[in-house]
Amino acid sequence: MAQNNAASQLVLKGTTTLGVVCKDGVILASDTRVTMGFYVAHKFGKKVYKIDDHLGMTIAGTVADAQRVVDILIANAQLYKININRPMPVSAAARLTANLLFSARYVPLATQVLIGGIDDTGPHVFNLDPFGSLTEEKMVSTGSGSPIAYGILEDGYREGMSVNELLPIVVKAVNAAMKRDVASGNSYNVTVIDQNGYRELTDEEKRKLLSN
Repeated sequence: MAQNNAASQLVLKGTTTLGVVCKDGVILASDTRVTMGFYVAHKFGKKVYKIDDHLGMTIAGTVADAQRVVDILIANAQLYKININRPMPVSAAARLTANLLFSARYVPLATQVLIGGIDDTGPHVFNLDPFGSLTEEKMVSTGSGSPIAYGILEDGYREGMSVNELLPIVVKAVNAAMKRDVASGNSYNVTVIDQNGYRELTDEEKRKLLSN
């Protein structure tokens, strides 16, 4: 039980990550600050990862545990494509990750992840905790900055909005968390996954969105 509590606390000690479902794709975003307690270990850490052209993942919690999950998911997504001859469905990627986290529940992988992407059934975002609990969400945030980000998301998000309509809201939510959460900050990354594939926004695009 002590290990379970420790894992739950670790994922709340740093980071802000967001995932939203749009009518034409999904948006994944995060800040870039990596902390060790009160020490900023890295100012520009990567927290949004490309799993495949149609699939992405955000991480919060212990970096080593999260990167292990990312590596396993990337490998399995490629194997699925080779064996089945089509991209791995978003729900299958989420279930695989849930099984991986659940199998390690006695020595938990201290990470909370969002898996988002688009497939034949449309855009999806799934939220997973360190023990493999799996929920599909329309709009979700994880990490220590999530309560602040939710304040912006809850007010601005509506189902059926497009990627272009939601991008300014997502950017404002990450920016607000960076201003008020000590463990979030420095910079942020935003990724769009739609029918055109996986794309990270440029610095210029992010600046324009924040100035609107």
